[in-house]
Amino acid sequence: MKLNLGCGQNKLDGHVNVDKYGSFAPDVMWDLESFPWPFDDNSADEIVMRHSLEHMGASADVFFSIMKELYRISAPGAKILIAVPHPRSDGFAGDPTHVRPINPAILSLFSKKNNREWKELGWPNTPLGIYLNVDFDVVEANFALTPHWAKKMQNNEISREDVEFASNSYFNVVDEITVTLVACK
Repeated sequence: MKLNLGCGQNKLDGHVNVDKYGSFAPDVMWDLESFPWPFDDNSADEIVMRHSLEHMGASADVFFSIMKELYRISAPGAKILIAVPHPRSDGFAGDPTHVRPINPAILSLFSKKNNREWKELGWPNTPLGIYLNVDFDVVEANFALTPHWAKKMQNNEISREDVEFASNSYFNVVDEITVTLVACK
């Protein structure tokens, strides 16, 4: 099964499109902040969350429950594609319905492998994978630059290191982050 969670008006063919608003005519109408979700354990081979996760989980407990449900319904090796606005973009900051910043570093907290490595290194990262008994590996992360920064990069006016520094320091360098997770079971 392929799921498109929080589909809104962006339904995907070949996916079960899920949203809490009937006005989008989803295949399944469900509030993804209500648990448990109406899907069986290990039933999803692919999950898409395109511009939906940043709208959910304002409280840590609800966010953690979302991550636990994602893990519960993911089949072993399932891919989860998450696209969100960059937390330092007007796309994120300018929308009052955005309640949680999402980035690869946050999602990497849900990896038991990372949790164990950080413990051995004495790092203070919160081992959410171990705490919540979930295990996701971040296998890919891509960043879509704003047109201004993309043009500078394309014209070789700046390096990748310059872009990384700028995206960690300034607003409106990166528009969107796309992260692919794999469920480790």
